[in-house]
Amino acid sequence: MTAAPPEIVDSHCHLDFPDFDGELPDILARAQAAGVSRMVTICTRPDNEPRVRAMAEANPAVFYAAGTHPMRAAEDPLLSVDHLVALARHPKFVGIGETGLDYHYTAETKAVQQESLAIHIEAARQTGLPLIIHARAADDDMARILTAEYRAGAYSCVMHCFSSGPELAEAALDLGFYLSMSGIAAFPKSSDLRAIFAAAPLDRILLETDSPYLAPPPHRGRRNEPAYTAFTAKTGADVFGLPLADFAAATTANFDRLFWKARMSPTPGLQTQEAGAA
Repeated sequence: MTAAPPEIVDSHCHLDFPDFDGELPDILARAQAAGVSRMVTICTRPDNEPRVRAMAEANPAVFYAAGTHPMRAAEDPLLSVDHLVALARHPKFVGIGETGLDYHYTAETKAVQQESLAIHIEAARQTGLPLIIHARAADDDMARILTAEYRAGAYSCVMHCFSSGPELAEAALDLGFYLSMSGIAAFPKSSDLRAIFAAAPLDRILLETDSPYLAPPPHRGRRNEPAYTAFTAKTGADVFGLPLADFAAATTANFDRLFWKARMSPTPGLQTQEAGAA
């Protein structure tokens, strides 16, 4: 008899993207078979929040977060702190974002990206929910802003799909933040990134897919999905020199600590729950 896979969590995916249209029941079934007991689907544009919320309401294993992606910060109306705080009252709303800075494609909008980021940080402070950060080609500004804002008032945070340099990793870890390992860490040429993760405390590591993007081997180049978190988990176990079951248990405990509301939230029979610090 084949042993059941260890429980893992996909802390960041995009189940509302067109890549998954019409396939959600199969996607969730494959995730469960791979040991992915929960997943957080991320809404990156405010006008799509009702659809993402409905996915979370309809599926016990699915939780959600919402914010304005930095690459859309100049296109979508800026969210207000009050709006994000109101969204956070939903029992399956578990994180603020994704937000952050992306200077790779949208450096010309850096001012509005930083303004949007500040709004999301304040919402994270007020709700006690973790901030979900996207950072690309903006390491210096990212470290500076996160540090200055933390000194102005504490908040929790995960550096989603971490693939930046060691200096940003160190700054984030020094603030008590978490680094999330995606399929990028499993790419053959990602040895430098694996070294950054190996130097981090095990109790600050999460797993994610960022699906439908960044599928790990052996699915690289194809559509990613939450079930493939299992392949990244195997890479993470190797990085930390641990049995897969131990690494899975550690990252699941980390998820429960940071995304405390996904641990506490009811599943069937939703009821109103005020957001607050754990």
